[in-house]
Amino acid sequence: MIISTIFFTTIFFSCINEKSKTNLKTDTTNTVESLTDTSTKHIKPYNNKLPTIGLLMFNGVLQGEVVATSDVFAKPNQDLEQLFNVITIAETKKPITTEEGMHFIPDYTFENCPKLTALFVPSGYDMYAQIHNEKIVNFIKKKNKETKYIVSNCAGAQLIGESGIADGHKIVTYIGGGKQLQKDYPNLKVQNDSLVTFVEDGKFSSSNGNLTSYISALNLLEKMTSIEHRVFVESYLYLERLQNYRE
Repeated sequence: MIISTIFFTTIFFSCINEKSKTNLKTDTTNTVESLTDTSTKHIKPYNNKLPTIGLLMFNGVLQGEVVATSDVFAKPNQDLEQLFNVITIAETKKPITTEEGMHFIPDYTFENCPKLTALFVPSGYDMYAQIHNEKIVNFIKKKNKETKYIVSNCAGAQLIGESGIADGHKIVTYIGGGKQLQKDYPNLKVQNDSLVTFVEDGKFSSSNGNLTSYISALNLLEKMTSIEHRVFVESYLYLERLQNYRE
């Protein structure tokens, strides 16, 4: 009887010790994961007191034109304060496949997109599907009523033309695309894309796209903040070094 009691007591305490070790391992693992997982500290929460910059996306979008705007407006000020909400928007919540093959997950859809201060309309190499998509065109029309600024880059000008929101205003598109844009949308004042990189007319501005998307973003950033903040962001991005990279 004494031997049996000792045997079961030994097993009981052994189980407790093993369970404690298991919990210790689990706790240690969780601690390691929490130390190495830095994703949460990079999340910029939506703040309804801040201006919201909306980046339109669709399959085949040129990712650089989305990234350029995000690059500029997502930077904090010199006091490390967030100045803008920068959100991506697409027709559905399904991942967007860019022209370059990357996958972007939209923050919002056309249905639940919050009020925007500015909407950036990027391009793709093949815009046929986009300009014939009534949901995208109607979304741009809807947002034009509430935004203070609408910006198009590259062939995004075709979506602006299709929506009719900038009729009578100056606009520029990608180099070599101006003549066709003017033919398709005669109410636009299409600028000579071989000479004009960026143009602003009222609430509308546009660029040739690709790296010149930084120009349209930085121009609007200065209007919404200050020259000093634009210069700060430019220095943050090392744009001056890019301009002089051959030297």
